[in-house]
Amino acid sequence: MDIIVILLSVSGLVLFFATTVGLLRFPDFYSRMHAAGKGDTLSSLIMLLALVFYNFHEMNLANLLVAIKILLIGVFIFMASPTATHAIIDAGYESGIQPWTKKPEEES
Repeated sequence: MDIIVILLSVSGLVLFFATTVGLLRFPDFYSRMHAAGKGDTLSSLIMLLALVFYNFHEMNLANLLVAIKILLIGVFIFMASPTATHAIIDAGYESGIQPWTKKPEEES
């Protein structure tokens, strides 16, 4: 069980890191928001799943209830994070932010 928790935690941290790199390296608002929306949601869910497995080190009713609460938090994140990302992108589009396009002198 500890190996599963470690693997899930490390993979969640790697995805958080990849999200951070995407936020810093992508060229425009829309692609950065895409990285934030996808990476943040998936890495948060993986980290919460690691917490659920970690919580099962001792099986009793209290730990089961805590695991259910953690899973409910995951469901909330799974619904709220993409919705918030979409709302932010829509606000950017409505305010006139143009997507990045490759300029002719940059083409190779």
